[in-house]
This record gives sequence, C-alpha cells and structure tokens, in this order.
Amino acid sequence: MSEFATQQIQAGYVPGTPQNSAIPPIYQTAAFQFASLADAADLFALRKTGNLYSRNASPTQQVLEERVAALEGGASAVAVASGQAAVAVTLLALVGRNGHIVAANQLYGGTVDLLQDTFEDFGIRTTFVDQDDPEAWRAAITPQTRALFAESVANPVAQVLDIRLVADIAHEAGVPLVIDNTVGTPFLVRPGEHGADFVVHSATKFLSGHGTSLGGVVVDQGTFDFGADPERWPQFTAPYKRFGELVLWERFGIGQSFAPLVKSKYVHDLGPSLSPFNSWQILLGIETLDLRVSRQSATALAVAKHLQQHPAVAKVNHPGLDDNPWHDLALRYLPRGVPSVFSFELAGPEDDSTHERVARVVDSLKVVRLIANIGDARSMVAHPASMTHSHLNAEQRAAAGISLNTIRLSAGLEDPADIIADLDQALALA
Repeated sequence: MSEFATQQIQAGYVPGTPQNSAIPPIYQTAAFQFASLADAADLFALRKTGNLYSRNASPTQQVLEERVAALEGGASAVAVASGQAAVAVTLLALVGRNGHIVAANQLYGGTVDLLQDTFEDFGIRTTFVDQDDPEAWRAAITPQTRALFAESVANPVAQVLDIRLVADIAHEAGVPLVIDNTVGTPFLVRPGEHGADFVVHSATKFLSGHGTSLGGVVVDQGTFDFGADPERWPQFTAPYKRFGELVLWERFGIGQSFAPLVKSKYVHDLGPSLSPFNSWQILLGIETLDLRVSRQSATALAVAKHLQQHPAVAKVNHPGLDDNPWHDLALRYLPRGVPSVFSFELAGPEDDSTHERVARVVDSLKVVRLIANIGDARSMVAHPASMTHSHLNAEQRAAAGISLNTIRLSAGLEDPADIIADLDQALALA
C-alpha cells in the first residue's frame, strides 16, 4: 500500500480512462501525462498532435474549437482567452513584421485601439476605410498588405458589410479577408459562405450568451492558399525555425496550417490561453444559440420599430427597418433575422448638455442594464462615446457613425413589452 502523500496525489484516478459522459467534461488540468518520452518528444516537435499543455489547448477547448468550426462551416479553429485575443493572434499570424492591414472605419472601439496603437508599436500599420466604399478598399492596399479586416455587422451602428464585395477585393490583391462575426453569429450569417477566409468571434458574447465567461475563437475557413504565393507567406511556406526543417504548409496543408502556427507561436509565447472551465461554459451556451438569437433578433426589431416613432429619438440605426441604408444588404446576408445589437440617437443638439441628457436616460433604466457587453441574456445599453469608443477622436467617431447622442442597445431575453416600457419611462426624462 502506498504512503499517504502518494495516495493524496494519485489515488482514484487513472489518466485516459473513458467515463462515457454525455456532456463534454471539464478537463481542468494544467498539463497532461505522456505515454513515453518518445511520445512527448513527438508532440513538442509537432511531429504529431495531441494534448501537450493547457496553455496551448485542452480537450474541452478542442471540443469548442471543433464545434465553432462546424457552425461556421470552417476547416479548423483556435480558441483563446477573449475576442480581443482572437483578433490579435489572427492578425499577428497573418501580417507578420512590418506588415499592413486595411480595416473598416466601422469597428468596435477596442479593435481600433489594438490596430492604431498597439500594432503601431509593433511596426504593423493599419489604414482605415469606409467599408461601403469599394474604391477606398482597393486604393488602400499596398504591396505590404497582408489582410483586410471588417465586422459582418458593425458594433454599435449595425452597418451590414457587403462581405462578397470586400472578399473579392481582397482576393484580387492576393490577401485573405478576416471577418469579425461576433454580432452576426454563425446562426444569422456565415461569412465563409460569402468569401471570408478567417472568421473571428468574441465568444464572450452570443456564443456564451450569459455573460459569465470570456473567450474568443478564430475559424480558418480552409479557403486561402498560402502556397500560391510562398514568398509572401514565409510563416507557412518556409522552414519554421523553432521546429527545424518543418514547413507548416507541407506538414498540414490548406485549412490546417494556420491553427498550429497560432497555437505553437502566438498562444504559446504570449499566453492568451482559454481555461477549460470557460471553454465548457461557452459550449453550454452554444447549445441554445439559435433559440436565443432568434428571440433576441425579434425583440430588437420590435424595440427598434417602437423607438422609430418615439418623439425623444431622432434616429434608429437598425438594418431591419425599411428606410435603413443597409436594409437591402440585411435582406441578402441575414435572411434569418437581423442581430439584436443596434443603436439609436437621442433627439437634441450635440453640445455641453448632451452628456447630461444621455445620463438621465441611461441612469433611469431599470430593466435594461448599463453594461459594457453585448449578446447577453440581459438587455443592455452603453454610451459608445464615453465607453466602448471613448478613445476615438471626433473624426473617427463620425466615420463610424457614432455621435455623442448615440446609445447602443443589446436586446436580451426579457419580455419585449417590459423592455419597451422601461425605455419609454427613461426617454420621458430626455
């Protein structure tokens, strides 16, 4: 019989024993036991794939990756600690040193911070363009451009991107299109079906759906051929120096080379790891994704139609409304419904009184909560100019369609009548 200290560590558990759990289990472990030294060496050298260390991946995370890849119709996926991390590692892996990105003006404020501040520190430049102007996209592309980036449905003004148009422009230039589909969700739109090569999610939002867990996912659609222009993409087509003579493109091929690079370099080195518990929470949320999104989409449209008639509201930015500039694109790309994140403008000038007027409305809400999140079961508002997009200057806000009067609304799962009544009582104070 083993001594107490040995038993307290090893008794009752044999690694690799099947338990036949119907629900994906939480593999809450930092590391994994190897079958042999040879097995460990093969895993560390990328000669085989498998469980190595939870900084790179865990079995629970791998279930999440396979599930999101399936929902997006992709070939492979990488899950990381947040949506911001997913955007960062995706673009770092594609763009490389001294590269260039062309991105839409209409982006979440945190993404703009990443591109215009942190990436600038890394020597990676970004040119921002009006996403509705095809000639602006084309004119911004340079020989150093390595990716085009946009959101399928922009946060917070809900501009719908003409994905196919921008994808064609990217492919004419020989570069991939990366789409943030956080607001769109794979239930409402699958960007890969319209030409996107990589699809990014903040899984914290609709995929999780309950505001409990941070997470991010990037899906490789398996459509971009890095081998067609090997000199432009040495990270995939030249020997990977930390693994000797290994060439990712030769070892893994199309649709499978991006994930090993992201995991073995950017997640391994920078450490934006997704915990097994958060992976499990997001997996549970995904099980009700279509039910939640359908309900939220219908609620948001009902609320938008009501706000459109409200005397305290100057404008409603919802592409489900007939007079919205992106209504036709919504009909084309979003046949199952328009996402539940949109914005509205309070009536009144933009002057010294604006912030006080907005605060009176926001602070009076009782059912709808003031929270810096979207896609939650709860209905939430935010004031982009002083919250999510506060680091943008006035010109950038205007280019993104955001004013000081803009209020973002993410419709939740409450009764629509309660949401409308709460907005009415708050807007009466405007």
